[in-house]
Amino acid sequence: MDASLAAAYERCRALHRFHGRTYYLATRLLPAWKRRHVHALYGFTRYADEIVDRTEGPGRTPEERAAELSAWSAEFLRGLRGGHTDDPLLPAVLHTIQVFDIDLEDFRKFLDSMAMDLTVTQYETYEDLLDYMEGSAAVIGTMMLPILESSDRAAAREPARQLGLAFQLTNFIRDVAEDLERGRIYLPQQDLAQFGVTRADLQEALATKRSSEKIKSLIRYQMSRARRHYALAAPGIPMLAPASQACMRAAYRLYGGILDEVEAQDADVFARRATVPKAKRLAVALACVLARPGTPVPAPSTVEIPQQRDGSAVLDLRGTVA
Repeated sequence: MDASLAAAYERCRALHRFHGRTYYLATRLLPAWKRRHVHALYGFTRYADEIVDRTEGPGRTPEERAAELSAWSAEFLRGLRGGHTDDPLLPAVLHTIQVFDIDLEDFRKFLDSMAMDLTVTQYETYEDLLDYMEGSAAVIGTMMLPILESSDRAAAREPARQLGLAFQLTNFIRDVAEDLERGRIYLPQQDLAQFGVTRADLQEALATKRSSEKIKSLIRYQMSRARRHYALAAPGIPMLAPASQACMRAAYRLYGGILDEVEAQDADVFARRATVPKAKRLAVALACVLARPGTPVPAPSTVEIPQQRDGSAVLDLRGTVA
């Protein structure tokens, strides 16, 4: 590996270590030769996200961020066509794509979702949000599959998608306050209305660092959705190559543990940012290393659906509430 490619992989690793503590810890359970490729994919997705979300400083209007994202995407496409790139990160991504023959359509969908974040600040229904998460999250699961390897990639594909959705929705639940400060709401407007929550209610919770009971019920409802995605993802982990299972078991349990922390703080996501304590993260990692490959992954055992104002309580992952 030449020096410039090695430097690109190192830059991706540094981005992953700084921004993705939970996933970075899980990735350390992979064989060394796989880690750098996971870092590359994380670095790609994180850098695009940073372009979209970084608003401070001159030249950071939505139009200017859109132009920066477009230029970076064009640089990526040139690299895919074999063109030279001076970008400090992209050579690692391009090399990973080539090594594993990763589907380029996943990258197109991801970049399209990043562009949506520049103009779309809320989603009417859960189905609308799922359309966004298809590119921002589900495709990351399928990007990872060639690296993780599977005894039956076709069968593992849908669980991989579901795990991406579960992780993304977990982030949305944990980061409600942070996203609101950026002017975005990733909780469907239909759900807000069902629980009698307005944007003004969310802004008041942000100002006071305290959720109302209505907001807590809304958050518990979203947590039940996320746990359904985790349940659908669980069968895919034993399908992975034995050397990849400890990593994904750990990621599954640690991200799911964020929901447990939200629950432990009475579903008040405005009081503080929910994080899994370091000692617990290390204990989970050790337990996942010791687990025998092929051992089934326990799915969330109870998915409670809080009642809404009209008394209904049926949840569908395509956003249908009856």
